[in-house]
Amino acid sequence: MTEKISKADPSELEIDRPAEGVVRLRINRPAKRNALSIGVRNLMVDELRRLDADETVRAVIIAGSEKVFASGADIEELAGISPVKMMLRGADKIWGAIAAFKKPLVAAVRGAAFGGGFELAMNCDLIVAGNNAKFGLPEARLGLIPGGGGTQRLIRLVGKHLAMDMLMTGRVMSGAEAVSHAIVSRSVDDDQVETTAVEVAAAIASMAPLAIRLIKDAALNGADSPLSAGIALERSSIQILFDSDDYKEGMSAFFEKRSPRFTGR
Repeated sequence: MTEKISKADPSELEIDRPAEGVVRLRINRPAKRNALSIGVRNLMVDELRRLDADETVRAVIIAGSEKVFASGADIEELAGISPVKMMLRGADKIWGAIAAFKKPLVAAVRGAAFGGGFELAMNCDLIVAGNNAKFGLPEARLGLIPGGGGTQRLIRLVGKHLAMDMLMTGRVMSGAEAVSHAIVSRSVDDDQVETTAVEVAAAIASMAPLAIRLIKDAALNGADSPLSAGIALERSSIQILFDSDDYKEGMSAFFEKRSPRFTGR
């Protein structure tokens, strides 16, 4: 069987600006249940790199459709693929691009987030999920394991026993249950997911961009370091911010009882 790799189709990733400073990337592959083909992954990687350099963008939402966030990898692309071709196809680029993205990422999850779709959501900074959303890592049913960080991120989120339950049995968890285990940030009625995600992203976008960037840097890098190293990173970050225009504007706005106008400087 020959390897099947789909080419990038720009229509598979819809882009809009639902609020000031907020960009939404919507996976649009309804016939494939929003499977993460190499084509759509490359589109996402390219767009995230562009948005990282765009100073008008302060937060990004990743969304899917009403019934499916993302159903995982495009299985047709994996049929008959060799280990070397698996390595060369570059599927890992999406995870590297998300890890390198300096701005806040909000996942808006409705419906199924399976396999790579769940991993995509876990790679984001916040997850807003519908109560009836479905999260799962079913790779073992195909004789595989998660390949986008699922075995590592999930166990760090929920601990060994629940992670092993989901990884080894393919257990599916609803959004309402996922919020109780701190897998998602907020669980809301399904028809309120997109509205809530935009509200969250807009709230983040209204904050001081430099502070948000350093919060993300300190929190994520500190989490993978000894506590003393994380505290040192936090301390150096706040010291840097005392010299920023945003700090001066934030203080002026506080004393003048007005909304601040941050510039990211």
